[in-house]
Amino acid sequence: MKTTEYIANTIDRLPKGYIFTYADFITEVNKREAIIKALNRMVVSGKIAKLSKGKYYKPETTPFGNLEPPQYQIVKDLLEENGRIVGYLTGYSIYNQLGLTTQVGNVIQIGKNTIRPGFKRERYSISFIRQNNTITKENIPLLQMLDAIRYIKKIPDTTIEASVKRLISIVKGLNSNDKSTIARLALKYPPSVRATLGAILATVNFGNLDQLYKSLNPITKYKLGGLDNILPYAEKWNIV
Repeated sequence: MKTTEYIANTIDRLPKGYIFTYADFITEVNKREAIIKALNRMVVSGKIAKLSKGKYYKPETTPFGNLEPPQYQIVKDLLEENGRIVGYLTGYSIYNQLGLTTQVGNVIQIGKNTIRPGFKRERYSISFIRQNNTITKENIPLLQMLDAIRYIKKIPDTTIEASVKRLISIVKGLNSNDKSTIARLALKYPPSVRATLGAILATVNFGNLDQLYKSLNPITKYKLGGLDNILPYAEKWNIV
């Protein structure tokens, strides 16, 4: 099979929005140039699109034009290493998915155990926040919720009150094991996150909160703007 046919057949099997490079095809050095030329010809013909130097994707076409790849695809090289999860999406796009804001924007925020300076990738600004917990596929949704609590004052196009109401609804839907896990994960977050989560968990009648409560300084107050009508246990958790 000719190189061009091999590439075309392989691309046909890829999902739309999947980002790939020439290395995803044949790795022999003597075929590298042929692969790159074939890919660039497909870009010109419109079969595939080019995201950045050496990165291509099969676009999803709509009446309004081609859709960009999902954010995960755009930064997947920063989220996985040799098949192992090393980071996760957080920030605006996740707040949007959680129903906390309608905005998404062109900032992609990533949680990782070791962080690096931010940088630009095409139209996106990539930034990082340090995650002190071990990152696993199972706990990523819980870490994303904790990040939302951590940056609750910075979530755009909403209020703290609306965000807390939404988070209560989400946490209420967790099973008991996930509620226990998120309480444990919160221990490696700042005290304001621990206090807010504690008050939320108490509101949804989850009782196993001793460790979370004892991790807080009893004289420290956490200012969220008076949420007594939403969080019945706000005073106990020193939220004012």
